[in-house]
Amino acid sequence: MTGPLIVGAGPAGCAAAIALARGGAVPVLLDRDAEVGDPLCGGFLSWRTAARLRTLGVDPAALGAQRVGRLALFAGGRTAEIALPQAAFGLSRHALDRALRQRALSAGARLEVDHARGIADGEVIGRSRRWSGDGVFLATGKHDVRGLARERAAGDLALGLRLRLPPNAARTRLLAGRIELHLFAGGYAGIVLQEDGSANVCMALRKSRLAGDPRRLLDQLADRNPALAERLGADWRAAPHEAIGAVPYGFLAHTTEPGLFRLGDQAAVIPSLAGEGIAIALASGALAAEHWLAGGAAAAPAFQREFARQARSPLRIARAAWALAETPGLAAPAVALAGHVPRLVRALMHLTRIDPAASLARGRAAS
Repeated sequence: MTGPLIVGAGPAGCAAAIALARGGAVPVLLDRDAEVGDPLCGGFLSWRTAARLRTLGVDPAALGAQRVGRLALFAGGRTAEIALPQAAFGLSRHALDRALRQRALSAGARLEVDHARGIADGEVIGRSRRWSGDGVFLATGKHDVRGLARERAAGDLALGLRLRLPPNAARTRLLAGRIELHLFAGGYAGIVLQEDGSANVCMALRKSRLAGDPRRLLDQLADRNPALAERLGADWRAAPHEAIGAVPYGFLAHTTEPGLFRLGDQAAVIPSLAGEGIAIALASGALAAEHWLAGGAAAAPAFQREFARQARSPLRIARAAWALAETPGLAAPAVALAGHVPRLVRALMHLTRIDPAASLARGRAAS
């Protein structure tokens, strides 16, 4: 029997592969890279994400992840610090994706290496050959494949920018136990320590803010935001930076065709300030596997409708929070209010979480 074909061996694809293999299937993971890389997006794992990972046999603490207990907000000279509802973690995508891929392979998935260039007639068109399976699970993250591009709103599109800062004693003292959000006109920067002591700076901003060299923008932001400048330190200019364009924040796939399961960012793209992107990837993979195991490839539309129902409200609320965060006249008063009434922020944190899929809530499967 032909097993399901999963395009992309990131968190969404590996979550699907693990759940499918546990259910008796032999999924094929198709990825462009034989070795695990370090994707731009991710790095912060919420308490809900950590719980999901443990159901899949991956423990962030065992991977050396930095424990995070508080959220710090900065905007217009205002600051606020709020305790998270439960412990979260800072972990690089390299460490996370490597652990998930190893788990998927040990569960019984098979890895094939090829660059998926498009999908047509139920087959994946790779550079080396065409691939088919009993259903296609599309888990290519923020990268679209030809023929299945996601809709993008017109106007000032969002970009993602990542800066990885080397271990530094002063930065570690500032960031230890915290996830920070620095809000500015047209975007925000999230900063968290990773397992090796480096600091991951992940920014989401409007295209209009990035005029040419990203380093010029960072210089401007550092000049206007002393707290951000202190975190960047004197060594940030030597650190490598990466960018990704036209991120469709707020995208939600309501429907799909039979045989095509859209996972992770191909199913829903939540603004990164919510810290729920990896949880969406894991939840979509597990739920898609549950539907495939119950109804085969034909169950894809039912899965997509159910996942859209789960993700709709968190995406809507996160988009509203993003709009507030990137508006200077609103962000600073909101941060001041958060400092006085932290329960409002904790309520917002809960409202932007994805509800556990039934299969995950029932219990934790063994390896």
